[in-house]
Amino acid sequence: MSQEIGYEISDQTIRYVIDETVYPLDAIYGASYLFVDRCFLFFGRAEDQKIEIHMKKRTDGGESLDELLGQFCNELLNQVIRFRLAESTAKIREYYMARAFLSHPAQNSIDSLLAELDAEELEDDELEISVPWEQGDG
Repeated sequence: MSQEIGYEISDQTIRYVIDETVYPLDAIYGASYLFVDRCFLFFGRAEDQKIEIHMKKRTDGGESLDELLGQFCNELLNQVIRFRLAESTAKIREYYMARAFLSHPAQNSIDSLLAELDAEELEDDELEISVPWEQGDG
């Protein structure tokens, strides 16, 4: 499914409408977030399942509004792909995380780390960085 984003430019502002059935809202927000340092973004509901965005440049220099919109559309596609990959691999990630937590109980890991620290002998400090508890002369 493809959709060209129609837009209007007026007074250093660009207005466009994005269809949420093509681009999920999370992808729209993700792409928008990456542009907040370059422009002001204002969101509104154009109609059901359509987001209206007004983009106004923060400064007069730099890229044109057409270039900003092109970069936004590319980032929007990137965010859609990331969103769909995250959805399709969610079960696999959940499985690996559950497996990692179940195979190594946290208490055993903490106990083994504490035992390792107790067994370790402190050597002379080559960098001569003083440790507060070693300055007990005062």
